[in-house]
Amino acid sequence: MSTQKPAADRLRPRSFDEVCGQSHLVGPRGVLRRLCEKGRIPSMIFFGPPGTGKTTCASIIAESSGMELRRLNATTASLSDVKEIAQETAGMFGQGGILLYLDEIQYFNKKQQQSLLEYLEDGRITLIASTTENPHYYIYDALLSRCCVFEFKPVSAKDMVPLLSRHAKDLCPAGVSEDALSYIAGCSAGDVRRAVTLLDCAASLAEGEITVEVAHELLPSIMSGCFDRDDDVHYDLLSCLQKSIRGSDPDAAVFYLAKLLEGGDLISPCRRLMVIASEDIGAAYPMAAVIVRACVESAKELGLPEARIPLANAAIMLATAPKSNSAYCALDAAAEDIRSGLGQSVPTHLKSPLFKGYKYPHSYPDHWVDQQYLPDDVKGKKYYAFGDNKTEKAAEAYWKNIKKK
Repeated sequence: MSTQKPAADRLRPRSFDEVCGQSHLVGPRGVLRRLCEKGRIPSMIFFGPPGTGKTTCASIIAESSGMELRRLNATTASLSDVKEIAQETAGMFGQGGILLYLDEIQYFNKKQQQSLLEYLEDGRITLIASTTENPHYYIYDALLSRCCVFEFKPVSAKDMVPLLSRHAKDLCPAGVSEDALSYIAGCSAGDVRRAVTLLDCAASLAEGEITVEVAHELLPSIMSGCFDRDDDVHYDLLSCLQKSIRGSDPDAAVFYLAKLLEGGDLISPCRRLMVIASEDIGAAYPMAAVIVRACVESAKELGLPEARIPLANAAIMLATAPKSNSAYCALDAAAEDIRSGLGQSVPTHLKSPLFKGYKYPHSYPDHWVDQQYLPDDVKGKKYYAFGDNKTEKAAEAYWKNIKKK
């Protein structure tokens, strides 16, 4: 049996122009591309789902910068491995600088992460660390403050198809149908590596042209029907989930949540549920955001299939909770005035350090005193209107009583 590199490695892009998706980072005006063009390579943290180009971009950056690329995986690496790489800067191979790509950095503990600071500060190592987790939760603050953080997003099927099409003939001389390419891209949940691997396996199975039927044999049944060629079905499901919760329909809410989870997507419904808690429930039940956050964190720690249990609780709670978008609407109204150029100068008594003329509310009865907070040109503007739910009506009655006194 002959051995060769996995398809994802064989087909790995060699330039930003070949990278699939991530236009906000590597497109014509992408921030990573512009940094490389200017020859300014800071230490960086890449975070995002698997198969979205983090390792690929690190390799391209190292190649364009002239630095020696060294790779470590935090699941198996130790401090001695980092020190060994740092020592290379004293030799001929490290004269151009060393770029250390540290994968899964969240598995380094605080002491291990702190050990990297010395090498970053004296310039011996430029770090690119990657993680699938939110870096603000898992990475030591002192290290985080020395790095630029870039988010890699799931790649849409539409962006994935051209890459698969380019390489299909190398994998299968008989070719591949457009429907099969779209099907493979759509069923890969934003993971380019998964799509390329599926294409490679399909090429091995196909007795001629790669067809949808051949590709379908390689996919678990849970993936079927949850994504389409343009990713429209996926985003439609997220929209349906939010609209069902907004419409207070718990049955529809759990149906669309189940569709998303059965498609193998955990991150998107987690994010959407957190948005819903503040956008659609909001001030009517302020604890909704806290409860959903707890359910989401539990789901992420558990992983699928158990993650479905706390997420189901969150969806039902949101669907049956009172609704209000008053806070969201108030913010939008204020933002519109700010974009129009209003409110440039804040009241003098609110400015530090003297706060001349400021009245401290806690020194007054009921902890309230009448004074101006808005800038002069929007003085008296009403952005927030109390909602017609029990919580906000109670707050409205309370403040009317206080201010009447």
